[in-house]
Amino acid sequence: MGPREVGGRVGDAIRRRRWRSSAPPDCPSVTGARFTAVLPAGTVAEVPPDAAKRLIAEADRLMDGHGGYFGVPRSDLADPDWWYDPKTGRRAPPVHAFDVPYRNEDEVGDVKQIWEPSRHQYLTVLATAYAITGDDRYAERTAALLRSWWAASPPLHGVHWTSGIELGIRLLSWVWLRRLLDGWPGAAALFEDNPVALRQIWHHQRWLAAFPSRGSSANNHAVAEAAGQLAAACAFGWFPASARWRAGALASLARHLRGNTFASGLNRELATEYHGLVLELGLAAVAEADAAGVPVPAPVRRTLLRMTDALAAVVDDRMRPPRQGDADDGHGLVVDGAGTDRWASLLATGAAVFGRLSWWPAVAAADVRTPLLAALIRPYPRAGAGPAPARPASRPAHFADAGLTILRGPGGIWCRCDGGPHGFLSIAAHAHADALSVEVRHDGVDVLADPGTYCYHGQPEWRRYFRSTLAHNTLQLDGADQSVSGGPFLWTRHARSRVLAADPGGTAGVARWCAEHDGYRRSGGAVHRRRVELTAARRELRVVDEVRGPHRAVRLAFHLGPEIAVHLTGNRAELGWTRGGEDRAAVLDLPASLRWRAHRGETDPPLGWYSAGFGRREPTTTLVGSGTGPAGEFTTVLRFHG
Repeated sequence: MGPREVGGRVGDAIRRRRWRSSAPPDCPSVTGARFTAVLPAGTVAEVPPDAAKRLIAEADRLMDGHGGYFGVPRSDLADPDWWYDPKTGRRAPPVHAFDVPYRNEDEVGDVKQIWEPSRHQYLTVLATAYAITGDDRYAERTAALLRSWWAASPPLHGVHWTSGIELGIRLLSWVWLRRLLDGWPGAAALFEDNPVALRQIWHHQRWLAAFPSRGSSANNHAVAEAAGQLAAACAFGWFPASARWRAGALASLARHLRGNTFASGLNRELATEYHGLVLELGLAAVAEADAAGVPVPAPVRRTLLRMTDALAAVVDDRMRPPRQGDADDGHGLVVDGAGTDRWASLLATGAAVFGRLSWWPAVAAADVRTPLLAALIRPYPRAGAGPAPARPASRPAHFADAGLTILRGPGGIWCRCDGGPHGFLSIAAHAHADALSVEVRHDGVDVLADPGTYCYHGQPEWRRYFRSTLAHNTLQLDGADQSVSGGPFLWTRHARSRVLAADPGGTAGVARWCAEHDGYRRSGGAVHRRRVELTAARRELRVVDEVRGPHRAVRLAFHLGPEIAVHLTGNRAELGWTRGGEDRAAVLDLPASLRWRAHRGETDPPLGWYSAGFGRREPTTTLVGSGTGPAGEFTTVLRFHG
């Protein structure tokens, strides 16, 4: 931390002590409040029938109390205990917010299991079902659950007042709840005519204004806080401080969107799920400003445009983006049912707001969120219709600032090469030790897979594993990670990578990439350099790893996706899988100078796992080659058949 951040955090500590020592103040009196940020007439009728059907099915399941978070099913969502973690059976302690040890699973439980329902995104699903059907049951259940939460979590009491991102996303949900319930006779009595609701809304905004994420922690959390604050100050602008909060939130959103995004449009955390979260939050925030007639700085829209084009550029043939860095399944706004493709939905919204470019992948999926957001967001200038910024004329494949390169081949071959920064800001909170890793898919199927994230708190050995070098398709020297971890969200030393060559266009039919990193210089000065070549005519991917400098032991890992069956004989692995009812195959010829072994679902220590989503893991096969000796080259060849 620099002096400015240290000073800010000292100020935060003093303010917390002061707030802890006195009762929360009363909310300023509000008279004549009215909610005017409604959806334009006819908007709900634009929701595609299939999307509406999925949404209503999900709402009916929630009405019956059934749902789940991070792999843990729940049947109590019709009347939940808002402080209870069903995973551990623990309940967060009823203490002042600033005294909650929320990172201690033994005392609190898995805090993400407690926080997630209280983002109230399952209530926005119920409210959307009301908006689509007009059935009062959905509105009445939404109102009952909101009143229940407000009673259980008064200002500054307990676990739900400890983290700004939770307050920000919750405010965004409340704005949409009021909007979606607008046709229900009880909507005003639930919100603007309800002193309890007004007190909650005011205290949420007061908290966010007092304790912003700052300095080394100003990542996606800062964007969520600004988006929620802006949404509430626009839609619920009933308080004396609303104009000040609105201006501050808009300035913060502009600053942090810019700071969190490379010029190329990729998110600086190099964690794809957070690219999606930040894009969702940014679009939702702009929708509120536009609905309220609040001018949005042009750079905000340009950043969201660049993010959308970058997403369109990196997805594979099945609309799946890279699996890179941390992922915790976080969403900015949820108004869709289960089975809706998040990435297709974002690109559909991007097409509606910014306009689709000719090289974008076709988006066939239909969603609820796109017509709702598009009805509120001011249309963006199209090319030839005013001051529209330049956009890529063809599909980008090399993002130099992010160090990310996509190589593509026939039959849906997709390969991500990682030569970028270790992470964002000094702590690189959501980074993995994955320098020079590759991720390979065939027609959307993970062949050489990034294993994912699985967990954050409570299971330190699993957190360490999924962030480690060994848990990625790259090379490990002397049993060490390339970057040094100082905790579950802290890296004290960052490997520095640099891309030496990138020709994703494929000169003479061969796409090439080469990079190196210095993560092992601390242990003798070794440098790892990797070359990747994709030959389209042969459907062949060649990976050459070179170790320069002293080392004692090498381990080279390749993680296979959960759909891949493997037969390993010596240094040859025969791979097979099924896609669309057709059998597919590939051969992986591994470096003969290493001793190869297949690992699957091992726990002591963890090895051979894949996490499809936060809180979920399943066994998969990891091939690890081990050896000792002098510096040299290790060549791996992956050939696709059929």
